[in-house]
Amino acid sequence: MNDRPLTAAAAWGEPGSSNLPEYTVSELSLALKRSIEDEFGQVRVRGEISGFKRHGSGHCYFALKDSEAVLDAVCWRTTAIRLDLKPEDGMEVVCSGRLTTYPGRSKYQLVVDRIELAGIGALLRLLEERRLRLASEGLFAAERKQKLPFLPAVIGIVTSPTGAVIRDILHRLADRFPRRVLVWPVAVQGEGAAAQIAAAIDGFNRIGTGGPLPRPDLIIVARGGGSLEDLMAFNEEIVVRAAAASAIPLISAVGHESDTTLIDHTSDRRAPTPTAAAEMAVPVRLDLVADLSGKSARLAGSLSRVFSDRRLRLGGLARGLPDPQDLLGAAAQRLDDRSERLRLAILARFAAARQRLDLAASGLRPTTLATDVARARDRFGDVERRLAAAMARALAAKRDATDNFAGRLATHSERHEAMLHRGYVMVLDNTGHVVAEAAKVRPNAALELEFYDGKVGVIAGGSRRPVRRLKPLEGQASLFDGDF
Repeated sequence: MNDRPLTAAAAWGEPGSSNLPEYTVSELSLALKRSIEDEFGQVRVRGEISGFKRHGSGHCYFALKDSEAVLDAVCWRTTAIRLDLKPEDGMEVVCSGRLTTYPGRSKYQLVVDRIELAGIGALLRLLEERRLRLASEGLFAAERKQKLPFLPAVIGIVTSPTGAVIRDILHRLADRFPRRVLVWPVAVQGEGAAAQIAAAIDGFNRIGTGGPLPRPDLIIVARGGGSLEDLMAFNEEIVVRAAAASAIPLISAVGHESDTTLIDHTSDRRAPTPTAAAEMAVPVRLDLVADLSGKSARLAGSLSRVFSDRRLRLGGLARGLPDPQDLLGAAAQRLDDRSERLRLAILARFAAARQRLDLAASGLRPTTLATDVARARDRFGDVERRLAAAMARALAAKRDATDNFAGRLATHSERHEAMLHRGYVMVLDNTGHVVAEAAKVRPNAALELEFYDGKVGVIAGGSRRPVRRLKPLEGQASLFDGDF
């Protein structure tokens, strides 16, 4: 074996050399490997992915090609799990790595350390393909979107804890309607950002009710503006699926108004800016207070009108009630009559009892008669006192009931008199009953008009003849006279 270094000139020989050294295949392959790795230790190669395959070991094998050449590439498992994107056939990328050879197949290949999309066009094409695929699964359907709560008690915010976004949201919430806020800090761009955002959304949904940490009623996922590459974490499939699976209503506020990410399509509401997300989350407290004051005033006015209508209706019904004194007088007379009858019946009962007692006492022995009579008289006196007390209580109860009824009638009578003082007149027929309908008045019928200070007799005119003055009866005024 030759130990001297092998150079390209030595391997192929100098022009015209006739005495070339001999090398084994392994020596030549090793020399080529060293030469290529020294010359191309770190390179960036742009091309289209072709024949992508992920081996069971986790290593990825594919080829980069352009219109004139093909370069094999390999991405080891430890690198593949850290890639920010998922390689696919037809994707135009820029791969960073080192060039080496594979002596076992006599070929060279690129060992990839990093993969990036090549330009905005390729990135947009990837996002459009991903959007169409997720939309076909129904993740963006309008019927899946939830209604935002009117006034959430707790708001969960998924964003960077050090940026201006969280300060803008908190300041806007304090201005409109202060609420309790839970912040889940995450990285909003770079490696691992998508996994952190998805974990935060899922973590808020895993908080149970009644625990030490309150469950949010609303989630806001927010970050400031940036380039398309900066916002890629919110276009990742893991984030989109976490937002779609959220049982808590979710507002996406990623970037500025012109920026659109895939999480905007699956969220329940998209806000153009983080500040606008805070405005969507809560109403303005002062507006609610003003609206409540207006509705309270309308309610008070409506109740006042209802009470006024009921008061007028009650007054109209009260006018049709009979004179309380008439009802009270008859009831009082019946009470007096029955009280007198009760008193006489009790006295008669006592007299009969005394008579029976005297008859019974006449047959007793003289020695015990006085004692028995005295004892009977004591019992009789006790019964008499109890009956008298019971009778007094019964009479008092009847009087109270009568006084109560009289008070109620007097109250209605006062309302009746108040209506008469206001200029109303009550029409009575010759029997003293109230006439409430014009159809019940016969021509030339004698009527009485009751004013607040007295009654006046009149004669009704005919309804089918022209109205004319009638001569009043002697001692009776006419309806058509100016005064009575």
